[in-house]
Amino acid sequence: MWPLPRNDEGERLDDMTKPGTETGASPRHFIDLSEIPGEALRRIIDRSMELKQARTGRPKGAPDADAPLSGQALAMIFEKSSTRTRVSFEMAMHQLGGRTLVMQGQEMQLGRGESTADTARVMSRYVDAIMIRSKSHDMVRELAAYAEIPVINALTDRSHPCQIMADVMTFEEHKGPIAGRTVTWVGDGNNVAVSWIEAAARFGCTLRLACPEGYRPPQDVIDWANANGGTVELTEDPHAAAENSDCVIADTWVSMGDKDVEARLAALAPYQVNAELMAVAAPDAIFMHCLPAYRGKEVTAEVLDGPQSVIWDEAENRLHAQKGILLWCLGLIS
Repeated sequence: MWPLPRNDEGERLDDMTKPGTETGASPRHFIDLSEIPGEALRRIIDRSMELKQARTGRPKGAPDADAPLSGQALAMIFEKSSTRTRVSFEMAMHQLGGRTLVMQGQEMQLGRGESTADTARVMSRYVDAIMIRSKSHDMVRELAAYAEIPVINALTDRSHPCQIMADVMTFEEHKGPIAGRTVTWVGDGNNVAVSWIEAAARFGCTLRLACPEGYRPPQDVIDWANANGGTVELTEDPHAAAENSDCVIADTWVSMGDKDVEARLAALAPYQVNAELMAVAAPDAIFMHCLPAYRGKEVTAEVLDGPQSVIWDEAENRLHAQKGILLWCLGLIS
C-alpha cells in the first residue's frame, strides 16, 4: 500500500515483519495492522489482557512479577507532543523491567539533517527497540527499513495502530469478542480511522464510517480491508452508520498541524456524537474516543461523561496494549 524504501543498490527493503530474535533475522516492526497477521494481533491482545489481570492490586510503579524485559531499552522519539502515548510506553517498559530513553525530534541530529537511514543504523547499536511518533509515515517506514531492531509506529499522519489495539482490547472487555460485531466511526476519516479499517479485516468485524465529502479515509485502505476479511461501509449519514451498532467512536476534528480549522469545523459539525445519535445505536452500545476530547465539538459532555462512555478504560488499556506490542516485537510472544 505504501512505496517501500530501497537500499543504495536499488534493492527493495520490504521484509519488515519477521521475528527478530535469532541472529541475522529481520526485526519485527509494528508499523501498520495490515502488515501483521490477525493471529499474531490476537495473541498480542490476549497477552495484554493477561498482563492487566496480573497487575490487580499491585502499585503502578511496581514492576511485573517476572520483569521479562529486564536489561532491555526502548528509545522513544517524539516529533509530536504526547500525553497518553509517552506515559503508557514509559510505564509499560518500566513495569516490564526495561528502560526508556526519551528524545524530541528537534533535539536530535535527525532534526538537523541527518538521514533517517543513518539514524536507524546508529540507534540499532544502542537500544533494543525504537518507538516513534512522527508526522511522516514514509519516514517511519524508512526508519524501519534500515533499523536492525524493531520499530513501533506510535502515530503518523497515516495510521495509529497502537491506539486501535487498546480500543479492541477495551471493546472485548465490555462486549466480548469483536469478531462479527459492528463498530461505527463518526467524523474525520483520519489516521485512527485508517487503523480501524485495517483492524476490521484483521479482527473480522463490520466497520461503518460516517464521513463528510473531503474527509473520507483513503479508498485503497477500504478496498484492502474488504478484500481481506473485513466488512467496511462508508456513508455520509451518521445516523445510518450508528443504527444498532455495538460501539460508536469519535475523534477530534482538528489535529496538530491542521491549517483548515474553520473549514473542518463547518464540515464536521453535523457529525457530532450526541445523545440523539447514541439512541439509534444498540441499547448497550459503548462510546470510545482516543483523547484528547473536546466537549461540545465532536462529542457532547453528556455522552463523553455518560454511562455508555468507556474512555477511561480505553486510555488505561494503552498501557497494557503497549506491553503486548513490545513483547511481540521483542520476540516474547509468538
